[in-house]
Amino acid sequence: MQALGGAAALSASTASAAVEKPPMGMKGEGPDTPKICLEIGGGALAAGGMDDAGIRRIKQLGVNYVIGAAGRIPWDESELRTMMDKLKAGGLTVGNIMIGGFNNAIYGRPGRDEEIEKVKQSIVVAGKVGLPVVEYNWYAHRAMEGYYEVPGRSGASYTGFDYAKMKDLPPLEQEGAHNLEEMWSTITYFLKAVIPVAEQAGVRLALHPNDPPAPMSRGSQQIMGTVEGWKRLIDVVPSKSNGITFDCGVTREMGHDPVEVCRYFQSRDRINHVHYRNVIVEKPYEHYEEVFIDEGYNNMFAVMKELIRQKYPRMIYPEHPRAIDYDRAQPNFRSQYPGGGGYAAFAFNVGYARAMLQACLNPA
Repeated sequence: MQALGGAAALSASTASAAVEKPPMGMKGEGPDTPKICLEIGGGALAAGGMDDAGIRRIKQLGVNYVIGAAGRIPWDESELRTMMDKLKAGGLTVGNIMIGGFNNAIYGRPGRDEEIEKVKQSIVVAGKVGLPVVEYNWYAHRAMEGYYEVPGRSGASYTGFDYAKMKDLPPLEQEGAHNLEEMWSTITYFLKAVIPVAEQAGVRLALHPNDPPAPMSRGSQQIMGTVEGWKRLIDVVPSKSNGITFDCGVTREMGHDPVEVCRYFQSRDRINHVHYRNVIVEKPYEHYEEVFIDEGYNNMFAVMKELIRQKYPRMIYPEHPRAIDYDRAQPNFRSQYPGGGGYAAFAFNVGYARAMLQACLNPA
């Protein structure tokens, strides 16, 4: 009887211990920390499709936040809500959606006011469905003609950029050639129209820098091709809704220290999204290679520490996975740019980024 009583007491103690689980060994993502994200539904560059299998692929990496696109403007509230609810049911929160479809506004052509009105309507919809960030581009021309594939470690591939490959290319008919002041004029007109709407909707806008940051792209200059341009942008309309996507890879491509640049913008609360990647630079602006996240000129741990020191709470996208054999061997794999990778390479990026985040949140 005493033995049975002892066993019963031990069983009860064991059951209690099973219920009262010890705390996790390491602090992870929280409301006030950066959050690792991946793209969903974006074709070959995305880690997952907009279906149950795609959701599982992302969740299995421990990622709970995603970015994506929402199609033509103006966005439809019911469609956007349905998409976000579907992902939420699978454990994924949409934190940023890319918006496009306003080239007349970018180039200052007839029809820009109609396009800007559609952007404003889309921002209102974003606010209604709880989307915190809307990302956009303002390229006069994106200098992708300078990209080429570079052999990397053990047969993997990197993405190289060489300005010499495209610097003499003529303007495209549908784009024309535009100088800096033209582009500053059009984006000033745009921001003065949309930022008050974004403030009212509780939405932040994030303008991605020019990538590649070529000095001249088919006859056009680029407003987001220098850090000074980034600084000028956030002063056009002083507002937390008028921010940037801080890309530490592009920052280094332009010859700048991403820790210092991060400090400048996040101390002003103007970083609304982050791209987290590494590069080797032969000549700033003109010649570099996008490499694995664990090599290159950027101190990625220092970048993460600065983001946390500056209390950055939004998403970090460990983008531009490298081309590795496993991904290239998958059926129908096709990268959208030379030397780009797929899901397995994304898994590597996510693991590395999370290690940097946890190391910063859990100092020894």
